[in-house]
Amino acid sequence: MPFPQGTITDIDFKSKELGETLSLLVYVPATFSPLYKYSLLIVQDGKDYFQMGRLARYADELIDQNEIENIIIVGAHYKNVTDRRNKYHPEGDQNEAYIRFLAHELVPWIDKEYPTTGMGKGRTLMGDSLAGTVSLMTALKYPNTFGQVILHSPYVDDSVLETVKNHQNSSLVDVYHVIGKEETVVKVSNNRDFLTPNRKLHQLFLEKGFNTFYDEFEGGHSWKYWQSDVKRALQKMFS
Repeated sequence: MPFPQGTITDIDFKSKELGETLSLLVYVPATFSPLYKYSLLIVQDGKDYFQMGRLARYADELIDQNEIENIIIVGAHYKNVTDRRNKYHPEGDQNEAYIRFLAHELVPWIDKEYPTTGMGKGRTLMGDSLAGTVSLMTALKYPNTFGQVILHSPYVDDSVLETVKNHQNSSLVDVYHVIGKEETVVKVSNNRDFLTPNRKLHQLFLEKGFNTFYDEFEGGHSWKYWQSDVKRALQKMFS
């Protein structure tokens, strides 16, 4: 039997920080009511998570079965590969502006438009690869705003490790972190080894005392493997 379906709305969002209009997808559950307060999930690579990650479908199913709380999901998407790198990569031209956009523009707008809890632990950032990287860096910069982060095979370099090493508020951010055992040679990233730096990242999370869930799945750096994990990520972070 099909589950009651939530509503997905396309929204054009004018960002002053970025000086451009971003396309957002906003999902509210089938049982949505302005009388209730909702936890918030903000997703980088938004369209990819909705289309290839089956995000709304999993949310519909898990909410209907009372396996997760009611959540509102906002997906932000990139225009093209260059735009994605500029915004998501730690060295990208627009990386700092994008992080400010998430914290200073997007969150206040969502809190005004939708009945959210308004709490740090009630806001989660999620992303895959570079989208995971910018999600993590944003949560580390604004731990009082974003209390949870979901990472699917994030890109990890020295600047990311250094940021985690210097972070002082590990109790404020809960981490869900997965990486594929076959991600030692990632073709889409100049044959880069993703697995080794992610293992270092996990060790750092442990050393710094983050509340973290970590797993290494059988597979590589693609939606073929991330898709099936999206459901578990929702279960772990929103049960």
